[in-house]
Amino acid sequence: MKKILLVCILFLSGCSAAIQSHLDDVQTNFANQDFIQSENQSVEDENNLDLLINGMGLFHANKYQESDLTFEEFNKRHLSETSSSFSREASTLLFGNAVNSYKPYMMDSLFVSYYQLWNLLAMHDFDNARVVINQSYARQQNMSVEYKKLIEENKSAITEKSEYAEIINENAGDWLAFRDIMNPALMYLSGIYFLNMGEWADAELYLNRASGMMPENKFIKQDLELAKKHQKPKNITWVFSESGFAPRLREQGASFYLPNVGIVYFSISEPYFDGNAVKPANSQMIANVDELFMTEYSQYRINEILRSYASAVSKTILQATAYNSNNKSSLLLGAMSTIYTVSSSSAEIRTWATLPKHIYINRITNDKSNLNALDLDDSIKSEIKQNANYLVYKRILGDRSVDTKLINMKK
Repeated sequence: MKKILLVCILFLSGCSAAIQSHLDDVQTNFANQDFIQSENQSVEDENNLDLLINGMGLFHANKYQESDLTFEEFNKRHLSETSSSFSREASTLLFGNAVNSYKPYMMDSLFVSYYQLWNLLAMHDFDNARVVINQSYARQQNMSVEYKKLIEENKSAITEKSEYAEIINENAGDWLAFRDIMNPALMYLSGIYFLNMGEWADAELYLNRASGMMPENKFIKQDLELAKKHQKPKNITWVFSESGFAPRLREQGASFYLPNVGIVYFSISEPYFDGNAVKPANSQMIANVDELFMTEYSQYRINEILRSYASAVSKTILQATAYNSNNKSSLLLGAMSTIYTVSSSSAEIRTWATLPKHIYINRITNDKSNLNALDLDDSIKSEIKQNANYLVYKRILGDRSVDTKLINMKK
């Protein structure tokens, strides 16, 4: 019996380790500026998670059109982040999470809009940039409604399963960044777009939203004042710096043996955080992706724990029935049910592994002293002129920049 348990646990650990190793490799390649993971596969054949990772990689490789098409394929799939089908729940209960396609977080969908907007701005496709902004705003509104429903459903579930409440609520209260599902970096970038287009009502709407989420950010307030006064910014450069990696998930499992019953095994995911996010000088945070992720994840974790316990109970009964069947095959049936119990009890640890940990913003006037203070290559600084506004995108990993883009905001 102990040998069977050991084999099962080693098998399950190997499956989780393979997923974890793959995502670790993705991050390592990304840090080494090897952004594109699979160039030989058609977009339509890519799984949901690869679409996100490769769409972002293509953006960093300056393949903006291809990146946009990859993200559009993700959008076409109409993936619902909060709803779930009976078949998906049943297959998860029976065989674990790995048998299902990656189910994105709400945050993932909003970052798709964020990078699509960057793609279109980099291509100077200002008309389609407006379309993406409008779509993303509607998406955020719908997600906010869905998220509130999810919270209420989870409250009911915790009440019904009071014996699990302590486990469910552990650390959940530490992550309440936003009651609604919003991305302040997307909101601010959208506000900057409308401000440069001279569309004051839309600029004020988005900048107000961004300011409400990040009330201490002085740069948002400066742009909001311009929108209220119907004034276009002059000779301004906005620097968006993304730093570090967003939280990753690891699997935590536990098992114990009940005589004449079988193995009770359950597994849940646990987050861990990148400690290598560097804050650029004179910048202010515009999005704490750790908080965005954990605010949402803490709600999904409730369902994960309840499902894990329900699965453990049902599979323990299966084992007990097999081992106590009083026929010649009882030991074999019991062993098979043990293998099935452990191998199908996997936690969901897949995430969009290349998202940043923090996003920072700096806003300067385009004079020589301000430009010299920015940590930008001289070749980029030389392109910034006094008669235009610019967006700068930077991706920082460790103490170095792996990607920098300069975008002239003149239409």
